[in-house]
Amino acid sequence: MALPILAGAAGASALAAYANAKFHIAHDLKNARGGLAPSKEVVDFITDRVVRKRVLTYHVFEDHALRNQPNHPFLIFEGKTWTYREFFDCIIRVGNWLMNDMGVEVGEVVAIDGGNSPEYLMLWFALDAIGATTSFVNWNLTGPGLVHCAKLCGSRYLITDTDVKYNVEPCRAEFEDLGVKIHYYDPSFIASLLDNTPIPKSRQENISLESVRGLIYTSGTTGLPKAVAMSTGRELLVGHSTAQYLELKPTSIMFTCMPMYHGAAHGLCATPCIHAGATIALGRKFSHKTFWPEVAASKANILQYVGELCRYLLNGPANPYERKHNVQMAWGNGMRPDVWEPFRERFNIPVINELYAATDGLGASFNRNAGPFTAHTIGLRGLLWNWRFNNEEVRVKMDVDTEDIMRDAKGFAIRCGVNEPGQVLHRLTPETLPSVPGYFNNDDATEKRRIYDVFEKGDMWFKSGDMMRQDCDGRVFFVDRLGDTFRWKSENVSTNEVADMVGKYPQIAETNVYGVSVPGYDGRAGAASIVMTDGVTEATFNFQELATHARAVLPGYAVPLFLRVTPALEYTGTLKIQKGRLKREGVNPDLVTGEDKIYWLPPTSDRYLPFERKDWEGIKSKSVRLT
Repeated sequence: MALPILAGAAGASALAAYANAKFHIAHDLKNARGGLAPSKEVVDFITDRVVRKRVLTYHVFEDHALRNQPNHPFLIFEGKTWTYREFFDCIIRVGNWLMNDMGVEVGEVVAIDGGNSPEYLMLWFALDAIGATTSFVNWNLTGPGLVHCAKLCGSRYLITDTDVKYNVEPCRAEFEDLGVKIHYYDPSFIASLLDNTPIPKSRQENISLESVRGLIYTSGTTGLPKAVAMSTGRELLVGHSTAQYLELKPTSIMFTCMPMYHGAAHGLCATPCIHAGATIALGRKFSHKTFWPEVAASKANILQYVGELCRYLLNGPANPYERKHNVQMAWGNGMRPDVWEPFRERFNIPVINELYAATDGLGASFNRNAGPFTAHTIGLRGLLWNWRFNNEEVRVKMDVDTEDIMRDAKGFAIRCGVNEPGQVLHRLTPETLPSVPGYFNNDDATEKRRIYDVFEKGDMWFKSGDMMRQDCDGRVFFVDRLGDTFRWKSENVSTNEVADMVGKYPQIAETNVYGVSVPGYDGRAGAASIVMTDGVTEATFNFQELATHARAVLPGYAVPLFLRVTPALEYTGTLKIQKGRLKREGVNPDLVTGEDKIYWLPPTSDRYLPFERKDWEGIKSKSVRLT
C-alpha cells in the first residue's frame, strides 16, 4: 500500500504547487496587505515596545549598542567604519549639546539641512534620543522654498551642513525675521563635542505612538512644499516590518547613496537596518565614478535604488568594479521595463526587489523578482488577496484631461477591468483614519487626498494619485502619476508650484506646467506652456532672463527644460486647465499640433533656444543630453 499512498501524496503536492503558482497563495500569505500590514508578530512587537516605553528608533539602536552587538559595524562611509557602540557614543554627545547648549525641548521640532554624512545621522538619532521631532529639509532647496519649510515646521533652528551653506546664506535675512537661528556643523564641530552624560530616560518615557517623530517633505520645488508627519508608531512599524520582509540579518550590508532627507533612504534603508542590527554603507551622493568602487569596497550584499539611478548606471561607462561586488539583491522602486533585465545582466545582480510605496500614501506592494514572470511589475495580487482586499483597494477609471474620476449615470466611480489603467484608491473608515498619513500644519492638503461618495453615498477613500493596471495573472504594473506632480531626477515636481514661480516672470501672462516623456530618460521632463503678456512677442521676449529667473527660484530638477509658446491655454467648461493633449504630444516634432513653438534649455545654455528636429534626433540618439 505504500506506493499508492506515496503516489497520492505526490499528486497532492503537485496540485498544491500548481495552485500556489497560479493563485500566488504563498505570496499573499507572506505579504498580506502590501507586506506592511501589522501581523500578529508585528502587533506583539509594538505592544512590547509600548509596555516597556521604548518606542523610538533610538531605543532599538541602544539595544544593539549596549547589549546585543556593540562591536558590530553600523556604518561604513568613505573608507571609515563605526561600530554600533562607537556611533551610539557620538549620538549621546550630540544629544547633550542639543539639550544643554541649544536648549531643545521634548516635542520641539528642529530642522536639519544637509547631505549624506555620519554627522547628519548623528543629528537625526540624537534628536530622536532627546524626544525632539526632526524636520528633514531637502538640502537642494534655497530661496522661498527653504524659508517656507522653516516657517511651516516652526523650528527655532536650522542646523545646517557647511557643505550647503551656499543655499542657506542668501536667505539669512528671512530666517532672522522668522526668529530662526542658523547653526552650521561639520565633522570637526561634531568631534569637538565631549559631554557623554547618558540621556535622561525622562526625555523619552512619555512619547506615544501617535506623536510626530519626523517631517519628511514630499516636494523639493519652491512655493509650497508639504511636510508629511511621520508618527512614532509608523516609523516603528515600517522599520521593523521592512526588516522582516527583506529578511535582514546582522550580516546584511545595504548600500545607499539616496538622500537621507527622503523617505526611501530614511524608512527603507536606515531604520530597517537598525532594526535588524545590520550595516549601512552610505554614499555621500550618486557619482558614476565612485558608485561601484564604494559598493565593492563596502562588501554590500544589498543595493538600494531608484529607477533613475539604475538608468544612469546602465547608460554610464564601464567600471572595473561593476561586476566585482557582493550584491545579491537590488531593492527599491521605479525600475523601468527597458532597464530591468539589462541592469540585472550587466551588473550581475540576481534579485530585483521592486516595491511601490509613498511617504504620504497608503498600501505598499512588493515584487521579489528573480525571473521573467514578475519582471517589470510592482507586485502580485493573488486569490487570497483579491478575496480579502478587493473592496479595500480599487482602481477606478479617470478622465485623462481633467484628471477627475469618471462616474456612471448614477454618479458613482467605474471600476477598471483587467489591464485597464486607473487611479488606485484605498478605503477609509473612522477606525483607520488616525493611522492615515497627513500633512503637517496643512489640513487643506490632507483633505484633498480624500474623496467621498465613490461607490455609495457616504463612503470615503484615499487617493493615491497614481495610475496602475492589473493583468489576468494578478501582476500589477505602474502606469503613471496623476495630478499636479511628476517625477524627474528622483524628485517629485509639483506643476502648480512650478507654474506659480514661472508665472511671476513679468513677460508671462499664463502658464501651464506638465511633464513630458523623453526617450532615454525615466520620469518626465518639465515643460511649461506659456502665454505672453499683451504687447510681447517672441521677438521681444527675453528668453535669457526667463532662464535666469527660473534657475534662481527653483531647484535645478524643477526648472522647466522645455517651453511651449502658445497664444492661449485650453480650459474645460469648469475652467480647469487641460493638460492631456500637451502631455500626449510632448516635444516630439511629429506630434506637436498647431502653430505653437517649442523652446528648450540645454544644460550649458544661459537661455531658452528654439527646439529643432536635429535636437530631438540628438536626444533620441543620445548625442544630446538634457542633464
